[in-house]
Amino acid sequence: MSNVVMYSSTPCPFCSQAKALLNAREIPFEEINLSMDAEGRVALNEKTGMMTFPQILVDGELIGGFQELIAADQSGKLDELLAAS
Repeated sequence: MSNVVMYSSTPCPFCSQAKALLNAREIPFEEINLSMDAEGRVALNEKTGMMTFPQILVDGELIGGFQELIAADQSGKLDELLAAS
């Protein structure tokens, strides 16, 4: 099973929508909320180059945010990433 991690912030409507999509597809994921973690935000930005939330990674590979998650789901790329491990 793939390791899916979603970095989020509160409040974040795109984070809520990403969680809803992952839950609807029954994709288990770990959520790491960085709302109150300034150092965590800096470290995540250094790792991914993104400042926005959510940020979704599958087995360490950045998919992107909510829009990229939808695109990956609709194109079949999400299924390919999940099946690869």
